[in-house]
Amino acid sequence: MREINSLNKVMLIGNLGGDPEMRYLPQQERKVARFNIATKERLFNPNTRESSDRTEWHRVVVWGKLAEFCEKYLNKGRQILVEGKLRTRDWQDKEGNKRRTTEVEAINIVLLGRREGSSATSTDTTDLDEAHGRGAGRGAAAPAQAGDEDSAPFDDAGGGGDDDIPF
Repeated sequence: MREINSLNKVMLIGNLGGDPEMRYLPQQERKVARFNIATKERLFNPNTRESSDRTEWHRVVVWGKLAEFCEKYLNKGRQILVEGKLRTRDWQDKEGNKRRTTEVEAINIVLLGRREGSSATSTDTTDLDEAHGRGAGRGAAAPAQAGDEDSAPFDDAGGGGDDDIPF
């Protein structure tokens, strides 16, 4: 019997280990970005009463407009939130050995932490908003989503108060 109740979702908050590696796939006419993100976990040993940090590295792949966003706004050390799904793929290395890797395929990226430099201008915010198809004033914490290029701009008209929540 086919399993219909399943979920493949990943949420990570961490820092980029380097600038995104960009490629363009002409046969698909799409950009792809790859980068690593580090997450830290603090471990406490009650016997020694000492704590230590453990860093976990995650490979992230991003496609299309979201990859273009990564090229423009992500750089080494930047703190981000990544939402996506796990993807496993097989490939051959230069010696012809069969290899396998598991990556996070990002569908949403949110910039976190402070902006680069303390003298960010309103032009920076406007550029970011336009990249996401949103109105001005959304700021650097506005999420970038894989389908943003096809979505209509955000419209603040029409309420949005707690009274409109259906539950």
